Amino acid sequence: MSDVKALDPALLKQYSTDFNADRANLVAANAAVSSGVLAAATDYKGERVLQNDFSIELKQGSITNQRSSGRCWMFAALNTLRYELMHRWNLEDFEFSETYLFFWDAMEKSNTYLENVLATLDEPLDSRVFEAINYGPADDGGWWQMFADLVNKYGLVPKSAYPESANSKSSDAFKQYLNTKLREFASDLRDRHAAGTSLDELRALKNADMATVYRMCAIALGEPPERFDFLARMSDDKDDGKKKTTGEGASEKAAKTGKDERPQIREFGITPMEFYKKYVPVDVNDLVTLCNVPMESRPFGKRYRIRFSANVAEAGDMEFANVPLDVFKKAAVDQISGGHPIWFACDCMQFSLRGDGYFDCDTVRVDQLFGTKFTFDKAKGLEYGDCPSNHAMTLTGVNLDADGRPNRWKVENSWGKDNGQDGYYVASDAWFDRYVTELIIRKEYLDETTREILADQPVELEPWEPLTKRSR
Repeated sequence: MSDVKALDPALLKQYSTDFNADRANLVAANAAVSSGVLAAATDYKGERVLQNDFSIELKQGSITNQRSSGRCWMFAALNTLRYELMHRWNLEDFEFSETYLFFWDAMEKSNTYLENVLATLDEPLDSRVFEAINYGPADDGGWWQMFADLVNKYGLVPKSAYPESANSKSSDAFKQYLNTKLREFASDLRDRHAAGTSLDELRALKNADMATVYRMCAIALGEPPERFDFLARMSDDKDDGKKKTTGEGASEKAAKTGKDERPQIREFGITPMEFYKKYVPVDVNDLVTLCNVPMESRPFGKRYRIRFSANVAEAGDMEFANVPLDVFKKAAVDQISGGHPIWFACDCMQFSLRGDGYFDCDTVRVDQLFGTKFTFDKAKGLEYGDCPSNHAMTLTGVNLDADGRPNRWKVENSWGKDNGQDGYYVASDAWFDRYVTELIIRKEYLDETTREILADQPVELEPWEPLTKRSR
């Protein structure tokens, strides 16, 4: 390390002199130190250009709130399905139980982690494979396909049947100790293997370990229902005032009684799978994960699979079809135009105003604030880990310009109504191009070339190879 050079005090002095000689630096420092980088970098002209109206807009239910948990992928997925359920059954509002899937996801991830430990018993602890497996055994994050695998196995329930708990709304402590326990189980299994215990005996021990996992999940979240009752009232757009005839034959409205006479949906003792099959007009298996990852090492027109990425062990690892931006974006416009919202993943931290509800490089002018250009394109940002997919949300609208091209997108978030504009965000089309990496698209909106990709044998990637990351 003899060629390593320390910071030169003379250079530091010159940096300070140059900084103080520029009035713009002093103004920027005053603003940033007093108000924070994002507030100081906000361009009001950018906000005004990015209007909050859309030529195509879907009517959604109330804004949801994942609180202090990493369940965005569940919330975004359930928000897409509740839209379909609400409009199929003419409901004014509805929310699924996110906690129900959260319980089963914790169970399934725990089982898959221990199965992966059994599959890699001879891997060194410091091998890259085992480090990837061991990184977050039952962490909150996930993908759409994880959601679909849970729904296929456990169905869905309304929020009224399994409401939030303190540990679903703030999951850190629960998941911290669950992960610790899982790693202890992993250590025990590996030590017993080294001592000569057979695989059959180890798997029996794993099954006993899972009893502890179930106990921890049930204590933290409560046991999920096997059956439940369901009541919902359908919207009645007609005048609910009954008519009566006077002696002259004219009709007039009868006095309202105050009784809610809207048509009801009633179920007694329905199972989660029966509820999903009966009331959700979507088969989660009819949607496909499209990625736009323009790295040379991940050519377009191919299907990719990431090893050790499953949550439900028997369902298999996550798969993605990587397509060019024009194909990617056309599928999004077509699906929203067809009346269906879209689950998507992105880097929600880049050029984002969480409080005001903007995703836009022309609104968050950190380049002007710091006096430097940010030059990474999408490929470089992904290659260097600068813009991983770290959040999932729902696209519920798009604005098309005079030529029919998208110029902004309506984003439904799951951070509650106090963030964004009553819980919604607007994203510029340039921001979409740069930071949106994953869309969940119904097969009917795929072009023929992409359909053919889905029939190809997937290219297998190691868990640390960049394509997209778990969304939180």
